Amino acid sequence: MLTINHFKITAIKCLCFYALLLSQLALAEHEQPTIKLGMSTALTGPAKQIGEQLALGSNIYFNKINKENGINGQSIDLILADDGYEPKNTVVNTREFLFDQKIHAIFGSMGTPTAHAIKPLLDRHRIPFLMPFTGADFLHNSSMPNVFNLRASYQDEAIEQINYLVKERKHEKIGLMIQADEFGYMVESNLVNALKIHGIKPVEVTRFKRNSDDISKALALLKESNATAICLVGTYKPLAEFINAANKQSFNPDYTSVSFVSSHDLYQRVKKPANIMVTEVVPDPNNCKNPWCKQFIEDIEPYHTSANRIIFEGYLNAVALVSAAQKCPTPLNNQCLLTELNRLFTDTSDFADLFNTHTSGNNKKIYRSYFKSN
Repeated sequence: MLTINHFKITAIKCLCFYALLLSQLALAEHEQPTIKLGMSTALTGPAKQIGEQLALGSNIYFNKINKENGINGQSIDLILADDGYEPKNTVVNTREFLFDQKIHAIFGSMGTPTAHAIKPLLDRHRIPFLMPFTGADFLHNSSMPNVFNLRASYQDEAIEQINYLVKERKHEKIGLMIQADEFGYMVESNLVNALKIHGIKPVEVTRFKRNSDDISKALALLKESNATAICLVGTYKPLAEFINAANKQSFNPDYTSVSFVSSHDLYQRVKKPANIMVTEVVPDPNNCKNPWCKQFIEDIEPYHTSANRIIFEGYLNAVALVSAAQKCPTPLNNQCLLTELNRLFTDTSDFADLFNTHTSGNNKKIYRSYFKSN
């Protein structure tokens, strides 16, 4: 027969169990799932400054958001993997992201040949491919609805460069020096099409190997062609090597390049007088009145790093993701994320103003930077 004390003990046990259950439920509500993003980029090799700076920019903003309770309580984990700007490594990294890391999205990946190499994986798994650091044509069409581009296309950049050389600088003898891979091919085709608009063909097209600075043959051919302007397609090290070597040979054409080059790193390596124009997809944050430029300058200060366009682009990539994800329910749904990302450019916000041209069509703003001879 149970006594009153037995009833009390049983009641207390029940109350304790109920309290423990409630605390676990409350804790579960606060422990939201982490948003995992995979970023395959160059952290070693001759193009590593690009990858390092993109990752830094994104992490500056993600770290800030995580300190403020994340996205609707969800923290952001940017998982970095080094591919050295080599496509075979990108494939390995992407497979690990998909099958081992179980990421929500591929974010901020660097390069056209690397993106092209993982296209079969993107098509098969329909994983969101967000803010890639490339303006490749195949990522700018409706056949890949899981892709979101923040930056302008290489077609837009090519048209801006050729208009500059032909209309403003009055050149007719224009040569091309092209990185020999998918990146080079895509930019080359856009440059050739832009030249056709003006009834011009390249006087010479030369190529060099990715991740090398062996430009001697290209230099000899372009010098022999008597080109007065050259469109350079590659990363900062071989292009700087070309410009410096050409100057030593008293060959000083005008130069242009696309934003992928990283103008900040290119200009630091040019040691000889030269006239260079690089098309850019974001403004110089040090000389910009948009509120996001000011916010970026404030946010980068604790990192003791000079602000530049590449870090700023990485930062804006993170801003875009957070802005869209905050409008989606928890846990994050990929379809909602893609829908909200595409809505970023339909408003008149300060963020949209950095990219929108406010003209008909889907073209995005192209900015310019210059390196001028003394």
